Amino acid sequence: MSVSIKEVVSEFGSDSNDVGSSKVQIAILTKRIEILTKHIQTFKKDNSSRRGLLLMIEKRRKLLKYIKRQNNDEYTDILAKLGLRR
Repeated sequence: MSVSIKEVVSEFGSDSNDVGSSKVQIAILTKRIEILTKHIQTFKKDNSSRRGLLLMIEKRRKLLKYIKRQNNDEYTDILAKLGLRR
């Protein structure tokens, strides 16, 4: 999973150490949400993971709302790159 995070940071960050910007945080959360969604589809009764998934989705939603307030062009760009719908 750390290799994929490095790839996400290199794609969305301003440099290789940029892990704190909102765009990078959203991209990392999206990657983790995809992985956890596959896990939940396999293990349907894993409610603690399901709760963690819902918390990640909520955090990503709040970060997207923040980016939309700050820069609408950046918001539409990140939605298109990640394949999210709004």
